[in-house]
Amino acid sequence: MIDSASTHEGPVRDSVREYAALRPTLVEPTLRCAELITSLLDDTGINYLTVTSRTKTVASFAAKAARIQAADPAADPIAAITDAVGVRVITYVQEGVTAVAALFEQEFQVLDDRDMGLETAALGNFGYSSRHMLVRVPDEAPEGFEDIAGAVANVQLRTVLQHSWAEFEHDIRYKGTIPESLAPDLNRRFTLAAGLLELADREFSSIQAQLQADAPRPDLGEDPQDPRIAAADLAAFLDAQYPDAGWSKSEHYGWISGLLLELGITSLAELEALLTSVDIDAMIAHMGYRHPTGAVRRLDDALLGIFGEQYVGLKENAHRVPSLQARLAKLTPAPVDDDL
Repeated sequence: MIDSASTHEGPVRDSVREYAALRPTLVEPTLRCAELITSLLDDTGINYLTVTSRTKTVASFAAKAARIQAADPAADPIAAITDAVGVRVITYVQEGVTAVAALFEQEFQVLDDRDMGLETAALGNFGYSSRHMLVRVPDEAPEGFEDIAGAVANVQLRTVLQHSWAEFEHDIRYKGTIPESLAPDLNRRFTLAAGLLELADREFSSIQAQLQADAPRPDLGEDPQDPRIAAADLAAFLDAQYPDAGWSKSEHYGWISGLLLELGITSLAELEALLTSVDIDAMIAHMGYRHPTGAVRRLDDALLGIFGEQYVGLKENAHRVPSLQARLAKLTPAPVDDDL
């Protein structure tokens, strides 16, 4: 009798050796993909908690290759395992996951997109919730990331609560620490916890929406002790100015307050008067956004449209001149040929 495991040992061993030789060449692209994603999120103003990355270990590849070969002896593990370059984005609420996914659809070539939470819910169950997107960096890579043009990364998108459940469940189940006699009860309790966390996710989303909708309008007076508009005051002002925009990362409000100071805008009253000249709906249409932009990005676009090259040339914008010029081109009407 032939041991079925032995028939797979050779192909698995060969693919593991191939991956072990390939892995060192993937470490830097993994880091660079995470840097690109972080840059895109920051530039767009989407609020997120963390962006992390990892290059799949040889041991992890070997275990997955063995499972693949056992299920399909004709499969090529090198081709089948698409998460060698892995990036994980953790957001605060589900709307953040949706916003990040929409951004990826615009900025990358999406090769695959699976929402594991929706798949679980479609079966009437509670459990693992994570959106997995296989994305390819376009050949026309963003400025500064030409070295990873064509790179493919598997990106997991989760809320912080989904991540907590997934990490704890994985740690318990895959370390083999559940006695067989306890498995039914623990399966039930894991399911209960997943349902409670889904409910908590919904409540956090509702809380955020209510806070944004009911944010009090701040005092528009200047602070004589500090020429810079306070980040907290600016955040409250932008919530009122752009009620349909998502929250931006906390540090971004302080960053754009510095840009306002460079422009000589030191009070919310000045800023409010300045923004009356901006048609934000038309600006969004010119930009062609297919994803919701954060409040700071809305203000960034408005300032770019008002001040043009002056805004591009600000000291605090030195690191993003090419991207600002590309955005400015979208806002600048093409010249009309009078002979037509």
